[in-house]
Amino acid sequence: MNISVTVVLTYFLVIISRIQTESINITLTDLGSMENNATGFNNLVILNEILDVFDIRNIGSSWSKVYKLITNGCSHDMAQYLSGLQAGKNWAIKMDDSSGKYNQGFFWGNNYWTGSITQCSFINQSKTRSRNLTKVVKNTDLSYINGNFLEASEMMHENPPFNTGFYMLKVLLNNTHKLGPPRTVLMGLCLPGTCQLSDIVQMTHTSRSTQQNFQILGVRSPTLNNFSLWKDITFQILFIATIAVALLIIGGTGCDLVLRKRYEADLRMKKYSKDLNSESSSGLGCTTYDLTHGIPDKTNKTNRDAFGIPTGVNNNNSDENLAIEPTSTEEKKLSVWIEMLLSFSVVTNFQAICDRNVGNDTIPSIHGLRTLSMLWVILGHTMIVVFKYSDNMELRKVVEKKVLFQAVLNGAYSVDTFFFISGFLVSYIYFRTNAKGKLEKLTQGVNEFTAGTYHFFGLVGYRFMRLTAPYLYVLGVVEVAMRHLEQNSVFEPPTQDHINCPKYWWRNILYINTLFPVEQMCMLWSWYLSDDTQFYIIGAIILIIGVRHLKFAAGMLVVFMISSWATTAYIAFSNNHMPNADDPFALFDKIYDKPWTRLGPYLVGMCVGWVLFKTNCKISMSKVMVALGWTASTIMILYLLFGLFNATLTKIAAAAYSSLSHTAWAAACAWIIIACSTGYGGWVNKLLSAPILYPFSRVTYCAYLVHPIVNRIYAMESDSPIHMTTNNLTTLYLGQVVSSYVLAFIISLSFEAPVVTMLRIMSPTRKK
Repeated sequence: MNISVTVVLTYFLVIISRIQTESINITLTDLGSMENNATGFNNLVILNEILDVFDIRNIGSSWSKVYKLITNGCSHDMAQYLSGLQAGKNWAIKMDDSSGKYNQGFFWGNNYWTGSITQCSFINQSKTRSRNLTKVVKNTDLSYINGNFLEASEMMHENPPFNTGFYMLKVLLNNTHKLGPPRTVLMGLCLPGTCQLSDIVQMTHTSRSTQQNFQILGVRSPTLNNFSLWKDITFQILFIATIAVALLIIGGTGCDLVLRKRYEADLRMKKYSKDLNSESSSGLGCTTYDLTHGIPDKTNKTNRDAFGIPTGVNNNNSDENLAIEPTSTEEKKLSVWIEMLLSFSVVTNFQAICDRNVGNDTIPSIHGLRTLSMLWVILGHTMIVVFKYSDNMELRKVVEKKVLFQAVLNGAYSVDTFFFISGFLVSYIYFRTNAKGKLEKLTQGVNEFTAGTYHFFGLVGYRFMRLTAPYLYVLGVVEVAMRHLEQNSVFEPPTQDHINCPKYWWRNILYINTLFPVEQMCMLWSWYLSDDTQFYIIGAIILIIGVRHLKFAAGMLVVFMISSWATTAYIAFSNNHMPNADDPFALFDKIYDKPWTRLGPYLVGMCVGWVLFKTNCKISMSKVMVALGWTASTIMILYLLFGLFNATLTKIAAAAYSSLSHTAWAAACAWIIIACSTGYGGWVNKLLSAPILYPFSRVTYCAYLVHPIVNRIYAMESDSPIHMTTNNLTTLYLGQVVSSYVLAFIISLSFEAPVVTMLRIMSPTRKK
């Protein structure tokens, strides 16, 4: 016992002595280290020195070598610039202040060291403009708030002895000082405008220190480009078209107001004369126009054109009320040319768009579903632009790990909603308006193939004429806007529209651009219109065949559906596509935009349209069935939005998910429309059918066309990157929504509504 205790005590004493010895050694080591660094820490790693890509000090110190490598004009003005910096000249310091430098947030994703192109351009001020600006500053509270800084700055202003220019340097930073993988940064430089792009490259190489490791990828100058809008042919065409349409709008609106006043005067006279109804308008033509409303008939009568298409129905994204159909019993006879002019009336078209009623061949809840989907699309595209042009890109990796943000990442399902709605309207309106329950009338008395062919080209031609006018105009705007931004913005464009649109615009007009590589696509978001038009062609064939051969048409639909599923699964499996991990656009050119992978939701919509037609929107369901339907639909939507959060799928499961998920989303939407149309929608139907949503739904097509332009102009017209915060993103998104819809109303009033009305006026059936 005593021996064991002695051994244990001896063991602990040895351990304690070792600990004391080690602590003494550590203390002595620390003291020695402090003594060695008593003179200071001379080898600190400072990030702004490591990332000082363009060091003006190095250029100045080695100027005797640098000036021989650059052009004479640049050499002369750069010598003056360096002398100005050495003398502390105000204009030279402002130039240095305008140049971009690394400041903060490198590890948070700050790849844009843009400086200020605005400040650089304002360094060259005339004395008159400088005095005027000083007067403005004196009359504002801003000068007082900033301690008279602006006023003092203008009083100290000096013009440089040359015109300044702004250059954007694109540099690849390699793995220096373990800063991570190579990254590309954009850096703005305010230098003499006489310097050529090759001069900037030479000076950048000279300014490089021995510790820096980077590669120059390119350099361009937003201030030295030769681009002129007035010399651009596309802009000239757009300008002429805009002036012509503006004149037609003025003429049509003025004519409409005059006729309305005349009609109101006739109504007042009618009170005093019983014979007023026998009087005519003395030979203005043979057709009629409702001067009191200018809106479609709200009776049970459905107006159709020569191809059996309801003249008041927009079969894609707009609404039936865009077509003006005269219905008043108090009629004025107008010529066709007067009616064509009246189709541009802002008053009439705005009333039609904002009408709180819907046609008999439209499901009210469609309006709400379409509007909410459009808001979702704008949100997704806004986030894409913000992520690309932000100075804290790494924030995306943080927010993507939030559960609620999965709704943004899965915004692709909003497009599936559009496909579902389009397929539903094509099927439902076709059966309901063309046959009214007697489908054999469509081909009665004529050869089946001839009648079907004539009907097919009528459907496709009507759609082409209705969609193409606003589409072609916006296509031109995209080309000009992106060419202007590519030349004048400090940022690089997200796509090559300024190159692709002049070459491949004809693919867009033929709606076949998704059949070509995405690198060649003009107006990238137009892939939806291409797919939807191709789906419309398939749907028209199925519907025409289904008039007499319903089972065969149903078999065709099933074959198309299964083929789409199988093709998508094969592509996803062969490319190892993981929906829960990949960027939603990772396989854009293989899965996302191809018609054979996105057909499912459209076919589901066609099936729902046929079901509601056959049942006349009268389906009896028990409370249990209704509860099960809403439960299944809700679970499906929530699973598709959030089900893959932090989940890992096998290769086969991922392929199956990629194949079936879009169709499953359409199935969930199908229940919502069926329930709302048959009286089982409850508060959901009240929300989706709210009349306040009708105007926004009717301009959805134009809103889809213009909203990405608004996104890009906002980001690329700025001279600094966007900083992402919750408040900033919320304010930005709301501004994008308002701006997009304002432009959408303008485009719809100018192009979409007039074209739909003119198609009705020129209808052979209407003339008869």
